[in-house]
Amino acid sequence: MLSVADLGDLRGKRVVIRCDFNVPLDGDTITDDGRIKAALPTLTQLKDAGARTIVLAHLGRPKGSPDPKYSLAPAATRLGELMGANIKLADDVVGESAQKVAEGLADGEIALVENVRFEPGETSKDEAERGELAQKYAALGDLYVSNGFGVVHRKQASVYDIAKLLPSAAGALVSKEVGVLQKLTKDPERPFVVVLGGAKVADKLAVIDNLLKVADTLVVGGGMAYTFLKAKGLEIGSSILDEDNVETCKGYLQAAEDQGKKILLPTDVRVASGMNFGERTVEGEVSVVSVQNIPTDKLGFDIGPATEILFAQAIKQARTVFWNGPMGVFEISELAGGTKAVAQALSQSDAMTVIGGGDSAAAVREFGYADDQFGHISTGGGASLEFLEGKELPGISILEENN
Repeated sequence: MLSVADLGDLRGKRVVIRCDFNVPLDGDTITDDGRIKAALPTLTQLKDAGARTIVLAHLGRPKGSPDPKYSLAPAATRLGELMGANIKLADDVVGESAQKVAEGLADGEIALVENVRFEPGETSKDEAERGELAQKYAALGDLYVSNGFGVVHRKQASVYDIAKLLPSAAGALVSKEVGVLQKLTKDPERPFVVVLGGAKVADKLAVIDNLLKVADTLVVGGGMAYTFLKAKGLEIGSSILDEDNVETCKGYLQAAEDQGKKILLPTDVRVASGMNFGERTVEGEVSVVSVQNIPTDKLGFDIGPATEILFAQAIKQARTVFWNGPMGVFEISELAGGTKAVAQALSQSDAMTVIGGGDSAAAVREFGYADDQFGHISTGGGASLEFLEGKELPGISILEENN
C-alpha cells in the first residue's frame, strides 16, 4: 500500500480522506472520542503539508437519508477542539453545500461533509449505485486517503469504490492497524495468548479456527464460555448457550489437546437470576459459584475471582496478547470484575498487547485507562476480527491493487 508521503507534494491539493468517526453519543455529547483522536496524526500530516482536506465519515446507522440524530456536527466540533482549528461542516454529503465547502478550502484547512450514510448509495449492494456515488465523492478532490480502519471490511462507496477513481494511499492509522495484525498472525513473540469474550460463540468461530493455528493459549470468557463448558459436559443452568455449536466447541477442545495447546475456561462464575440491561440492574443477588455447581435457575454473567487470577496469570506469562470481547456484562458494576481483571493484567504486562476494538476498547476507557497503557487499541472491532479470520478486507485489497 502507498502511504500519504508517496502521494507527493500535497500543497494546494484537495485530499478526500475516509475517517471513522462512529463515536458513542449521549445526546450531543461524545462519550468516547478515541476514534477521532486516532485520526489526528494523518489529519495533522495533511494539514502541515498544505493539503485541502475533505473528510468523509459516518455515524450510526441512518436509513440512507438525512437524520439529525446522526449528524456529524458533534464530531466536527470535537475535531476542531482537538486540532485547535475551525472545522467546517457541509450541510449535505455530495450536494451543493459539500461542493461549495470543498472548493472554498484554503491550504491546510479541513472540512467534513455530512454523514456518508445519509446517501443510500454508500452501503448499497448494487455496484453501479455505489459507483455513481463514488464519482461524486471523487469530484470533491484530487487524491484519496483511506484512514478509517473500522470500515475497511466493508465494500462501500467511500471505502472501496472511490479508491478505484483517485490516486489512493493508506493513512497512518490504517497502515499501523494492518502492521499490528499481520504481526499477530505471522510472527508473534511467544507465548502468544488470545483472550476472547463476548456473548456468542458463533461470532468468533472463524477467529478461533484461525488463531488456534498460531496461538499457544486461548482464554475464553464472556457468554461464549458457557457453550464451551457445556461441551465439556458441565451443566450451565439458564446461562446463554449456542446449542448449534456445542459439537464445534468439543472439536476445538480436542484440537487444542492434540496440538499441545491450552484452552483456558472459567473455573468459577458470577451468577444471578437475571438482569435489566437498560436500567443497568441485576435481578436478585449476585453470587459466585464453581462451574461444577451452577444452579439450574441461575444465569452466568461474569467470570469469578478464581478465574480472574487464572486468566491474569496466563496474560502475565505471555509475550504477545490479543484481547477481544468482555468477560461479563461490564456495563453493570456488579458484573464488571472479570473484564476489569483482564484490563488490569494487560495494562501491567510487558508483552505486546493488542485490544481488538469494540466493547473491549469501550470497557478499558470506561474503567479510566489511557490508550497508551496498552500496546495497541484497534479502532475496528469487526475489521480486526475479520482480518484475524483470514478474510480479505475490501478496503485494504483495493489499496494494494492500486500500488
